[in-house]
Amino acid sequence: MGVVNKNFTKLNENYLFSEIAHRVRDFKAANPDAKVISLGIGDVTRPLCPEVIKALHSAVDEMACKETFHGYGPEQGYSFLIEKIIEHDYKSRGIKLQPSEVFISDGAKSDLGNISELFDNGNLVAVTDPVYPVYVDTNVMAGRAGELDENGCWNNIVYLPSTLKNDFVPEIPKECPDIIYLCYPNNPTGTTLSKEALKMWVDYALKNKAIILYDSAYEAFITENDVPHSIYEIKGAEKVAIEFRSFSKTAGFTGLRCGYTVVPKGVVASDSEGNEFQLNHLWNRRQCTKFNGTAYIVQRAAAAIYSQQGQKEIKETVSYYLNNAKILREGLSELGYQVYGGVNAPYIWLKTPEGFGSWEFFDAVLNKCHVVVTPGVGFGPSGEGYVRLTSFGTTEDCVEAIERFKKL
Repeated sequence: MGVVNKNFTKLNENYLFSEIAHRVRDFKAANPDAKVISLGIGDVTRPLCPEVIKALHSAVDEMACKETFHGYGPEQGYSFLIEKIIEHDYKSRGIKLQPSEVFISDGAKSDLGNISELFDNGNLVAVTDPVYPVYVDTNVMAGRAGELDENGCWNNIVYLPSTLKNDFVPEIPKECPDIIYLCYPNNPTGTTLSKEALKMWVDYALKNKAIILYDSAYEAFITENDVPHSIYEIKGAEKVAIEFRSFSKTAGFTGLRCGYTVVPKGVVASDSEGNEFQLNHLWNRRQCTKFNGTAYIVQRAAAAIYSQQGQKEIKETVSYYLNNAKILREGLSELGYQVYGGVNAPYIWLKTPEGFGSWEFFDAVLNKCHVVVTPGVGFGPSGEGYVRLTSFGTTEDCVEAIERFKKL
């Protein structure tokens, strides 16, 4: 009989969003006439923009013709997309990248989970708290997290509280982690780091030879000038940071699946004997072995958003979601709630009223308002006493949700 990886058995039985879906299903079964508004799971609602649809149709037609058919593509991604990414997302901000430093994938979530394969289990990992669950869970699966204590923390993971007490800016830890996960604009709090604050982390990584795994999936939602769009805007980051990006929220690709990861050749790690290795080389080897590349038609669709018309269309979509965030943020504030985020991100971080834990408030909002939110404690111990709302619903639903919140 096969023996299971015991680390999987350490995970909570239900993934956070699976548990939410389970509770919502039960509520709908008991209240079939209730119109439920979902502001919980961060899935988009607006359709793909016309330029993307046009590119998809064109690519599908290519696949129907012998002369233009595409089979296996480059595991790293097609050059037509990589070149557009470098030109638009990096060169325009004064950042120099080589095409071989950009890897196209089926989404940032996959790469954020898979990247840990490059690191020995003896590495000490640090995460902000609250945190996107994938960062922690994939390290649990790998056997790097240790054991879960009574406070809901893994004893081999360094938690970096990002709370109201420190203005949601994590402090440098006393320990010296080898791998540091940062996500900005942040999921779930919707808050950001200034260039000065991010420089502090880059300088720390340079000094301590740590690796920063920087999740920049919500970069397109940044509106304020002092918020960096890429960690490579900080001097020296190209020596210590790997950046992850996604087209899911930027261009509505949650159903198409496409993102990319930047692994500069200057980022190195060593083995137990002190020999240094380029993580770019190791990641390329991993991808060539385990990944056959993102679909050609999907990469053509992604390339279409970089056209002049494509940029116009996706910016309209991003503005739509940011306006939803404004409606939620201002509406909840007027009702007396303490809310954060929603300015440079599509997420609202709401402090629950006195006497309500995260799940208790989730149940109250679902049962009394028929609105779905995400319990903050599902993102880590420091998320207790908060819930997250997303702005990815329709504007009409966001307006209606504020009206329903008045019932509380």
